[in-house]
Amino acid sequence: MYLIFVLVLTKIIAHQGCQHEQHNHKEEYKINNLIYAVAILQPDNGSGVNGIVKMISDGYTTTIQAKITGLSDGLHGFHIHEFGNLIKGCISAGPHYNPHEKLHGGPNDQERHVGDLGNVYSENGIANFKITDNLVKLNGQYSVIGRSMVVHANEDDLGKSDHPDSKSTGNAGARLACGVIGISGPFELD
Repeated sequence: MYLIFVLVLTKIIAHQGCQHEQHNHKEEYKINNLIYAVAILQPDNGSGVNGIVKMISDGYTTTIQAKITGLSDGLHGFHIHEFGNLIKGCISAGPHYNPHEKLHGGPNDQERHVGDLGNVYSENGIANFKITDNLVKLNGQYSVIGRSMVVHANEDDLGKSDHPDSKSTGNAGARLACGVIGISGPFELD
C-alpha cells in the first residue's frame, strides 16, 4: 500500500512540475509584458522584393513596422494571411487572416479582416510602414504568430471599389513577397 501511495504521489508531483514547466515555456517570450515578433519577407517568383516586419504587442494593441525594398513606386497591399505555409511560395499562405468572417476593408474600418493592414507606400524602391492596431494580436486565441505577412503588386482598394475581388482581397493583385511571423527576442522600433 505504501508503495502505491509513493508512486501516486510521485506522479502528482511530476505532473505539477510539467504544468509549471509548460507555463514558464508559454510565458518565456514575454519581456516586461511585451511580446515581440518578426517576419522576414522573401521574394516570390523572382520579384526581387525583400523586407522585414517587426511587431510589438502589449496584449491590447500591436505596433507593426515594416521596411520593404524592391517594390515599384506607389501603393501596394499589405496583409496578414491565414497560413504560415510557404511550401509553394506566397500562394500557399492562403487568404487574408479573417477569423471573424468579415468583409475586406481598411485598417481603420469597423468591417475588415484582422489581416487587413491597408497599403505600404514605396518611393524610390523603398517602403516604410508603421501602424498601431487593436485587432492584430501576438497572443491568445486569435494570435497571428505562425501566420504570414504578404506584400502585393497592386494597391489595395480597401473594399471600396466595384471590382469583384474588392470585398475579399481589395483587388491587390499578385503576391510579391511573404514571410512567416515568428516570436522574437526584444528589439527597438526605428
